[in-house]
Amino acid sequence: MFDLQSLTLAGLIASGFHLLGMLTAVHAIMKSRTSQGAIAWAIMLVMFPYVSLPLYWIFGRNKFSGYVRARRSEDENIQHILEKLRSYRPAFKAPLEGRDADFQVLEELADMPFTKANNVELLVDGEAAFGAIFEGIDAAEDYVLVQFFIVRDDELGRELKSKLIAKARAGVRVYFLYDEIGSHGLSNGYLAELTKAGVDARSFYTTKGLWNRFQLNFRNHRKIVIVDGHKAYVGGLNVGDEYMGRDPKVGPWRDTHVRIEGPSVQCVQMAFLEDWHWASHDVPKLNWTPEPAKGADKKILVLATGPVDELETCGLFFVHSIHAARHRVWIASPYFVPDYHVICALQLAALRGVDVRVMLPEKPDHLLIYLSAFSFLEETEPAGVKIYRYQPGFLHQKVMLVDDDMAAVGTANLDNRSFRLNFEITIAAIERSFVEKVRTMLEHDFSQCRLATREDLQNRSFWFKLAVSLARLTAPIQ
Repeated sequence: MFDLQSLTLAGLIASGFHLLGMLTAVHAIMKSRTSQGAIAWAIMLVMFPYVSLPLYWIFGRNKFSGYVRARRSEDENIQHILEKLRSYRPAFKAPLEGRDADFQVLEELADMPFTKANNVELLVDGEAAFGAIFEGIDAAEDYVLVQFFIVRDDELGRELKSKLIAKARAGVRVYFLYDEIGSHGLSNGYLAELTKAGVDARSFYTTKGLWNRFQLNFRNHRKIVIVDGHKAYVGGLNVGDEYMGRDPKVGPWRDTHVRIEGPSVQCVQMAFLEDWHWASHDVPKLNWTPEPAKGADKKILVLATGPVDELETCGLFFVHSIHAARHRVWIASPYFVPDYHVICALQLAALRGVDVRVMLPEKPDHLLIYLSAFSFLEETEPAGVKIYRYQPGFLHQKVMLVDDDMAAVGTANLDNRSFRLNFEITIAAIERSFVEKVRTMLEHDFSQCRLATREDLQNRSFWFKLAVSLARLTAPIQ
């Protein structure tokens, strides 16, 4: 039997949990970005504080504490770099006239202009993307910047490691940044080999700082390689054998990267520098003098987004681009858990006669996200939005096409995590020949898809429908 003292102590602990749950519910109501999220957290924190309190500390926050302060704290060096880049704006800022002016507001979201005198090349699938990346690394003379969400110690990962070690031993500075959540399986031995060879290897360190100690919700989802400040590689591919189609459980892997040259490279480099500064408190000496790409004049905007933005920049990028469409808006994404505003934008575009298509994988890699996507069929199909399921293998590319005017390739998915929680980067290009290549690429992809309908959900069992509904409830943290 419990004695009176034990019962009293248990009562005090229980009362403490419930009091802390109520206080935290007030915090959730005041700080949650959406009313749905505020209501869900408040109910859970009041009713089930024993479970919901630790979950809220890990998943409930919507701002990355400390990153902005770190960006501003010792930022005389970074501020100097920003001022230098701004001094080049008159020479490289692209004029946006006629139809192009419809995308001018994106400059306000990016806090950077569309630049001219760029080249951008599509890199379709792993062989092309990593072939180009490795070629760029081999040609590096001064430095290489590498940043990935996932790095695996497998065949592809070891090939990247050997190339970085070779460059470091040849006197080239190598900076290697990885997300410790995405790369949780990366071995200490892998990192030790890089460090021993002279590579400066660091995790993004999302748990740095007192208020970040327990949070796992913010992830650096960017995939960036920069060579000498002259070339940058950005897109959907991480470092792992599955991205090369070598994993028999996953099968063929469909993904897209881009290689860019010109003034836009410095914009990508600034996104890397801010992340590196957070992780290391270091500001390495890099090439900040933009150079025009030879024989090319493509207009490019670099949009780096994340949970430190004052606005929900990534979501607004999608909303505006969809609203700007007159004839077509095609989006390819592995994950489809959009918020209310994106759904409304897609519906309105379809209702005004725009060819709205969303390409998703048939094969899932995250069950909750896969289930949630079914719940949106009831909202998209009646308006004329067409959802396609890619058949040959897993679709992981993040691509958007707006009319014949703008195409975007990057790291952002069509989900809440990319809109509000992850650090992402997107390359938006206004140039007819590049847009045409993206259109041709997507047409080929759509030819290998099947059209999904509401019957895909209606013909399922009660238990599957229930699972879909329950999965939809977890959308804010997927």
